[in-house]
Amino acid sequence: MRAGRGRRRRRGARGPDGGVTGMSRSVALVEVPLYPHTLPLASGYLQAYAQQDPEIADAFSFTIHSRSVAHPETELTAELVALDADVYALSCYLWNMRRMRKVLAALRAARPDARFILGGPQVMNRITEYIGPDMENVTVADAEGETVFAAYLKELARPDADLARVGGISFWRDGGLVTTPRPDRIKELDEIPSPFAAGIFDGADYTFAVVETNRGCPFRCTYCYWGAATNDKVHRWDLDRVKADLTWLSEHGVENLFLADANWGALPRDVELTRHLVSCKEANGYPLMVNMQAAKNRPDRVTEITDILVTGGMLTSQPVSLQTVSPAALTMVDRSNIKESTYVELQGKLHEKRISSYTELIWPLPGETLESFRQGIGRLCRMGADVIVTYPQLLLPNTPMARQVDVLGIQTVQVTDDASEADVVVGTKWVDRADYELGVWFYYAVVSAYNARGLFYTARHLEAAGVRSHEALLEDVARWFRENPDRELSRFFADSIATLDNYDINNLGKVLHKVMHSHRAELDHLLLGFARTLPGWRDDPLLRAMVELDLLARPYVYREPAVLPDVPLREVAVLDRGRFDLTVEMPRAAAEAAGLPGVPADGDRVVLVVDHRGRRKMPYPRHRSLDHNASYCQAMMNRMRDVLPEWRALSPAAPTGASAG
Repeated sequence: MRAGRGRRRRRGARGPDGGVTGMSRSVALVEVPLYPHTLPLASGYLQAYAQQDPEIADAFSFTIHSRSVAHPETELTAELVALDADVYALSCYLWNMRRMRKVLAALRAARPDARFILGGPQVMNRITEYIGPDMENVTVADAEGETVFAAYLKELARPDADLARVGGISFWRDGGLVTTPRPDRIKELDEIPSPFAAGIFDGADYTFAVVETNRGCPFRCTYCYWGAATNDKVHRWDLDRVKADLTWLSEHGVENLFLADANWGALPRDVELTRHLVSCKEANGYPLMVNMQAAKNRPDRVTEITDILVTGGMLTSQPVSLQTVSPAALTMVDRSNIKESTYVELQGKLHEKRISSYTELIWPLPGETLESFRQGIGRLCRMGADVIVTYPQLLLPNTPMARQVDVLGIQTVQVTDDASEADVVVGTKWVDRADYELGVWFYYAVVSAYNARGLFYTARHLEAAGVRSHEALLEDVARWFRENPDRELSRFFADSIATLDNYDINNLGKVLHKVMHSHRAELDHLLLGFARTLPGWRDDPLLRAMVELDLLARPYVYREPAVLPDVPLREVAVLDRGRFDLTVEMPRAAAEAAGLPGVPADGDRVVLVVDHRGRRKMPYPRHRSLDHNASYCQAMMNRMRDVLPEWRALSPAAPTGASAG
């Protein structure tokens, strides 16, 4: 996808440091985002800020060239060579750095007279890791991109160009490394003109866009780049300018927005901006979906924002970013969380409104042990978390944690990927490689038995009876998976851990696709086989009934007909089956222990209907790739209340039932 305005003009002669002595030159701004048809916001900012300077506007023309990581490397390189640009500006992130290395090498070979500037958190302050002394036509930006890029171009436009006069960059000259002092960060963000208003994105079609309404973060979490880079200050764009940009995105049919502010909901105006987004959708039909990084210490305001977006049909789930519930780990990463009582209250409010939520964790943070990780997830289960999402800990450059590797005992392995250079943390002073892998096994058990509701009722029953805590049961499930390596699901988990494929953004979605659809019958057998190992299985009919209720109530991630479990049922009986519902006879004690609605007043056995219709589910798209379907499945897990079945009384006159979880 190409954007950017400005005509190509004849090149002039070059000065001793690449300066222009005649006519103007062309600049290619290059982005490689994760998703196709992503609006190239960073390049838009760079161009808008630079071309407001008349000297730069006269000396350079601009083209934005954006291709997703799925775009073949050879094709990307050929396209960039064909642009025949004088300056190539590459935006570098962990998900595209390996690709950018190869593209840079190919471009330098094909265009040895061109100049190159690399920016982004992956390369800042790291020129020696990427650029050798022989690469004198390559510059690395070590500070905020807009000011550095404009100063760089302005210097190149001079006949006597000397990059040492540009602040915030590193480059090689005559075998020596030159690093210049950094300029101050931009405090008045409106100094950056709107690329939307400037027409930079006109004429291209985008389906996904990242949006900034402010920059900065008041927190200093050591694993995160934001706080360390912004000195705790949050700077805002003018409210009317932000509204105009959001209106542009709506009017141009952008389907999905990601609000990239570090803490959406931290500012009172975020509520007003959220209402504006809803108004835009009402007027133009877009955006269809909005995702956000929610403020962690403003649960009431974030809940209000979530309610607005849910009512407006643009959001179906609220993220709750805890990262860990271990006090020791929170101290180590310089972070605080909302109180547990506030978390419980928040979950209750969301459940009342039938709004899904997902609680985000990171494994393994410094200070976190395998035991504290398990215990923390157990506490979240007891506090009523809808879904628990655990991300792998990545060692990000230019963060406080990256400067404490030795002190924290951090061990990393770089993923094997043709585009990414992500460094996955596989060990710390508190967790060795074996513990790290056991933690990932444990999380796969959480996904299968808790998030996907494989043993949801069973776990609550055993916890209430004082027989097994959630964390103990989930660890037993993880062990059962490891002890059954002949099962395809177990092999998938083992392979993902061995190859670090759990880093892949689609890995979790693949797990959900398998446990809730393609390998549903296999998980039935795994779960029942595990349940038979529980103490009291032979002598406790209530325990057996709870397991069978779980098998019947396991949700479907796609809109598809309900089927019977692929294992025999002893304590409950399916009396009738519709397209999406099952009529189930069960012991009264099991229905009451599970908290099911509509339980008749009389009889030792009761009859209820479990309806798997759900909300906003799509049919299984057989023609789509596994990666495509995995992305859908992960999105559906984060909005689990749209997926869960509902239990109701057999009588059609009975009130609407409650979701199964």
